[in-house]
Amino acid sequence: MRAAVKRIVRLKPELAPLNSLDTLLATIKANRGIAADTQLDLSFKHLLPFQALKNIDAASTLLAEMFFAKKTICIVGDFDTDGATSTALAVSALKVMGVAKVHFLVPNRFKFGYGLTPEIVEVAAEYQPALIITVDNGIASIEGVARANELGIQVLITDHHLPGNTLPNAAAIVNPNQVGDEFPSKNLAGVGVVFYVMMALRTKLRELGWFAQQNIPEPNLAQFLDLVALGTVADVVPLDHNNRILVNQGLLRIRAGESRPGINALIGLSKRRQSEVLASDLGFIVAPRLNAAGRMEDMSLGIDCLLAKTAIEAQALAMRLELLNQERRAVEADMQQDAFLALQKLALDNKNLPHGICLFQDHWHQGVTGIISSRIKDRFARPTIAFAKVNEVELKGSGRSIAGVHIRDVLDQVATENPGLLTRFGGHAMAAGVSLPIANFEKFAQAFDGVLSKILAGNPLDHVLYSDGELSSEILTLQTVEAVRALGPYGQAFTEPMFDGIFELVDQRLVGGRHLKLLLRAHNSESFIDAIAFNVDVDEWPKHDWRKARIAYRLDVNEFQNRRNLQLMVEHLVGC
Repeated sequence: MRAAVKRIVRLKPELAPLNSLDTLLATIKANRGIAADTQLDLSFKHLLPFQALKNIDAASTLLAEMFFAKKTICIVGDFDTDGATSTALAVSALKVMGVAKVHFLVPNRFKFGYGLTPEIVEVAAEYQPALIITVDNGIASIEGVARANELGIQVLITDHHLPGNTLPNAAAIVNPNQVGDEFPSKNLAGVGVVFYVMMALRTKLRELGWFAQQNIPEPNLAQFLDLVALGTVADVVPLDHNNRILVNQGLLRIRAGESRPGINALIGLSKRRQSEVLASDLGFIVAPRLNAAGRMEDMSLGIDCLLAKTAIEAQALAMRLELLNQERRAVEADMQQDAFLALQKLALDNKNLPHGICLFQDHWHQGVTGIISSRIKDRFARPTIAFAKVNEVELKGSGRSIAGVHIRDVLDQVATENPGLLTRFGGHAMAAGVSLPIANFEKFAQAFDGVLSKILAGNPLDHVLYSDGELSSEILTLQTVEAVRALGPYGQAFTEPMFDGIFELVDQRLVGGRHLKLLLRAHNSESFIDAIAFNVDVDEWPKHDWRKARIAYRLDVNEFQNRRNLQLMVEHLVGC
């Protein structure tokens, strides 16, 4: 079955080939809405203050009461990287500020499911906490908070997911997306929200004289920015200016070797030079290994790795995560093959596929459905939800969306138009989760497609690759790579620059079984350029009859035997 068509679209079609570094950098800035260089100042002094967050004073006051009364606190997290980093940050920050006792729980996704459920409250109650803090979850946990209240346990919710019409009856809720919140950035990840709560708590404890009374040095919370950077990038939230400050400051610490042993160990597994780690490395190297714990076993293993005190301890835990990630890859490969076979039964080509794809196989693994949705969405340019069995009567699905389609809002519309069809749902623009009875799967698939058919009516369902323009051969250099990287960090809503141009295909061969290694020559140049395209269709490549191709690419550096060379990371190529 053919993948969705890829189109290369230049953001400024009239632009001449970029032939100077100054012109190139000015173009990149303009294409990302940077009107003044002050928008590129990512120093910590420009971070938005915590005071604008709704309920932040109530939250810090509540936490301070726990400190002075020497009460036990229990953190309840989520089983993805944002949840793991949020949990590790909360535990570490509370300890360094002198909390009496703090424990953490992450619901096992296969037993308890997501969030602060009544069942996980019962488990938390075994620690006899006076306070439960939810991190990266809780905004939809109405029943769980009610059960905690019944048991005499207060609840502080810290979350960033979109709230429903009814909020839990918690002692305090900190979420920049709740009604009435005036915090200027609505894009904080869960770990970003926790970081802000800890900043407010430190200020409150200082005002109350806690650090002086306890003879505790007031902590520098910058030590937790490596966690903030990792969780923010992994959760693919928009990198507005505030999030870019958080990510950049975290990356600076990581590159300087000032990150925690667990992050160092996970980077080390990739053989990536830590002094040159990029935001994309956090998303594609570190996060998948952490996520493997939550997908295949229990995210507590990942959190333990982030909390490890020594390099030896961290290395042992990182190796266990690596083995789980290898297992995840094998399961994913089988499920992906199942998914493509199922799609072939739906349509002969992508033109006949539904606007919204829903897939379910009896034997699929709950922990990998999100990855399958992402793979299908990437290939066919359609919002996708992959489901797996929770038990004999219930399904749980993980969905991924395309640009311009807010998948959580789509699910809300489906639920509104079909009362009782869904058991529960939640999420944000690009990713969401949904639970429903197995008997409702077909009806849900039809309803999901129906809503999306209206939203996407008349829109071509293909992949658009937005190019910043063509680079002349004179600036295809390592100096250009470094200059472009310096404008980062890049990510969601502040995309890494992509370029396109016509190149001569000097040589092409497969490496690693499915990656296409290319040797290129630019127009009017005698110099050769290395390039690589990952995960190509090996039934089609190499194409030795092609002499030239229009290529969409990103700039990269290939390091081999202590030598650094320019390398193009090919996103798409078409003969010309």
